[in-house]
Amino acid sequence: MSNRSIEGRGRESRNPCRVMVVDDSAIARGIVTRTLEEEADIKVVASVSNGLMALKAVERQEIDIVVLDIEMPELDGLAALPRLLEIKPDLKVIMVSSASQRDADISLKTMAMGAADYVAKPKAGLGGAESFRVELVSKVRAHGACAAEVPKKKPEPVPPATAVKVQAGPAAPVVRGKPKTLIRPDAIAIGSSTGGPQALSEVLKNLDPDLTQPILVTQHMPATFTALLAEHMTRYSGRPAAEARDGEPLVQGRIYIAPGGKHMLVEPRAAGGMILRLDDGPPENSCKPAVDPMLRSLARHYRERLLAVILTGMGNDGLKGCQTVLEEGGRVLAQDRESSVVWGMPGAVAQAGICEEILPLQKIGPAILRIAAGEKI
Repeated sequence: MSNRSIEGRGRESRNPCRVMVVDDSAIARGIVTRTLEEEADIKVVASVSNGLMALKAVERQEIDIVVLDIEMPELDGLAALPRLLEIKPDLKVIMVSSASQRDADISLKTMAMGAADYVAKPKAGLGGAESFRVELVSKVRAHGACAAEVPKKKPEPVPPATAVKVQAGPAAPVVRGKPKTLIRPDAIAIGSSTGGPQALSEVLKNLDPDLTQPILVTQHMPATFTALLAEHMTRYSGRPAAEARDGEPLVQGRIYIAPGGKHMLVEPRAAGGMILRLDDGPPENSCKPAVDPMLRSLARHYRERLLAVILTGMGNDGLKGCQTVLEEGGRVLAQDRESSVVWGMPGAVAQAGICEEILPLQKIGPAILRIAAGEKI
């Protein structure tokens, strides 16, 4: 079944997103181009073999998104990225890399340099990798929608604290849920996907070193990437961050990243406290790791002493988990539309009416600190 039959219905009336494919492999360019042009709302307007050719194409053509390989002759993706963004600052660049540790590390670095996203090449090659094609189309479509949006208006004044409903553009009204308790949380859980590495960096660097609660993070990423994400988070946050290990006890002040390919859960240990459990069950919401299993597990054991935060990302992973968090008396925050790369995951939670607050990215860290201290937002 083509990606169009899965995700593209009802999009034919939109102006297509204009894409340039940059890869030194003619075979890879052909596969990526055919994959994207199966979609009625995506049009490949250029296909070139290196960064120098990409620079010339961006100068003379209208291009919304660049699918950019990392390793190329003459000018590779890492060197081409800042020059492409200098020519067109609003360009969305999706990096395509191998799953090697080196390329995964470069992919994370490019997002700090301004890349919008990344897609990892499967080890078996692109030809038979349906999951690669689905992910590529989804991310091109998500960032293409962002590129096609009208310029954002200045944020409106925050409504008074008594208000319970805010409007999110033409979408359904966003309802703010009220927490059942103001108990100081014993654990903090964060879920994110598209745009998540940058958002996580912003949130974690704004946390006071004295914050003692363990922080559990599920970011939609494959293996190799999650280990490197943990290294990056250690640098950004100034606190220890690592991939979760099965049976590891939760320690105050540490950051635990769900490893690619495993769901991260918790369970009580006989000696007191909690230990981590890695679950190899099926994907949820087409994701593994997924946010929902983490939140369900944490809510079951921490109940009202849990704070859940949903950051930028496609889809609605985290919605059911946050509903469980709220039912158990915990608290939920979500990133707002304006500061999200994709307002899918936080938008789903916000529009379900289970968020205590819907906040711009730069205010989420301070809000976590106040809640962690047992204060109101």
